[in-house]
Parts: sequence; structure tokens; C-alpha cells
Amino acid sequence: MKTIATGRFKAQCLGLMDQVQATREAVLITKRGKPVAKLVPAEGTEKDRDVFGCLRGVMEIVGDIESSAIPPEEWDVLR
Repeated sequence: MKTIATGRFKAQCLGLMDQVQATREAVLITKRGKPVAKLVPAEGTEKDRDVFGCLRGVMEIVGDIESSAIPPEEWDVLR
């Protein structure tokens, strides 16, 4: 987790909010070296609802997913 002093946070607040939203990584804000607040990504944002890329980093596709040994007509997924 990134740590930043209150003075720098005040000067870079808007940029840090954009960064937290993009990277989903929290920022710890300190005053005189002691933690006073944490800037965290909001839950339920539009990015969280996006279907494309939602499993990035969670699962891995190994091999060729287009040429399957079982033809799509025989899949039991939609039955």
C-alpha cells in the first residue's frame, strides 16, 4: 500500500483519487508519520460491473479455446 504525507496528499488529491480508481490500490495518508486516513476505491463502481475483463488476473486460459474437442452442439451449458 502506498503511503503519503498529508501535505503531499493535499497538493495531489485529485490525481491520487484517479490513481486509486484506476489501480484499485489504497493509499495511506499520514500526519507526522502516523496514519490518519486511508483512501480506498469505492465499491460497486461502473468498472466493477463491466463484464469484459472482470476475471483478469483470476483465471487463465490455457490452449486454444476456439478449437474444442467437443462441438458446441453437445455442450450442456445452456440446456
